Amino acid sequence: MPRISVLLSSLNHAKFVAEAIQSVLDQTFTDFELIIIDDCSDDDSWNVIQRFRDPRIRTFRNAERRRGAAGFNDAIRSLAQGEYVAIHHSDDRFVPAKLEKQVDFLDAHPEIGAVFSRVQLIDENGAPFEESGHHYTKVFDQPNRSRHEWLHRFFYQGNCLCHPSALIRKECFSKAGPYDRRFGQAGDLDMWVRLAMHYEIHVLEEPLVQFRIRDNEANESGNRPESHIRGRLEWVQILKRYLAIKGEADFFRIFPEASAEAIAGGNNLPFLLARQALRNGQDVQQAFGIGVLYDLMQEPATVAELEAKYGFTYLDLISLAGDCDIFRMRQTLALQETHNRLKNELERVTSTLSWRFTKPFRFFGKLFRS
Repeated sequence: MPRISVLLSSLNHAKFVAEAIQSVLDQTFTDFELIIIDDCSDDDSWNVIQRFRDPRIRTFRNAERRRGAAGFNDAIRSLAQGEYVAIHHSDDRFVPAKLEKQVDFLDAHPEIGAVFSRVQLIDENGAPFEESGHHYTKVFDQPNRSRHEWLHRFFYQGNCLCHPSALIRKECFSKAGPYDRRFGQAGDLDMWVRLAMHYEIHVLEEPLVQFRIRDNEANESGNRPESHIRGRLEWVQILKRYLAIKGEADFFRIFPEASAEAIAGGNNLPFLLARQALRNGQDVQQAFGIGVLYDLMQEPATVAELEAKYGFTYLDLISLAGDCDIFRMRQTLALQETHNRLKNELERVTSTLSWRFTKPFRFFGKLFRS
């Protein structure tokens, strides 16, 4: 059996997939298998993949589009033989020493469930990416944290770990579970949250992956409206994972700021989590928090508990709902008011005698300029 199973997802990257494959074959650590799952590419990707003849490669092609999470799940469940699982994408490249350095780290630190690395950004043509103000420029440059600190960071700020930099113990998936196929934008964030619920994770400071920034925001996570909309909706759902926290010791290590509301004799942790989300979060956390409170207040026994322990009642919920402006209604109404005011002013000006009198001059002036 190989030590590492490298899982490479391929979709319409004929221009890059050969580089992605070769970067695995060029690894200084050679005890691996490379499982390539092509997700019914429309371009020449499958033909490019088939040109490789290395015996460590196994290739599979979906008959219809299923997205990468399905391929990863199938491979982890039925195909991967390695002790460790490495994730790879068909438009990125591994640095030659990636697998060697990461497997050495996990071998030396059995308490760590997954190891990541920093990244080198490259552009469409494989050259160093030089745009300093881009979102990806600094997001992966993260300090190491305890798993509780990682969970706090994921809750309020989202993902900051590079998916193709991950090397994960295969056994971790038995506790964390498979990739959630509901998520097309933030499935990796969901996996990191579930991993950190059970295991410590670590980031190597050396960049061991070359992460490609595509032209025209063509990355799956590119700066496009549909990516942002989908990602934020998925993030709200991912925050529900935190409702599975049962022990107060873990909860207050993840959210130490919640201890200000804690009481002796046992706390309602979903209530405290919702309150922290509403007080300290932005729109995503507020959408999650108000949803949790609505769910809690459906049960009469919980309503009585919350009033007895925290003095929280239906009136408080109704008041909070008026302040939780996740749909930007105050901003929308202010813009609508400005629009109406400008519209009325324009109508007033265009109805004046001077405006009607000067209309022919404006017409001939425009005609003259053209």
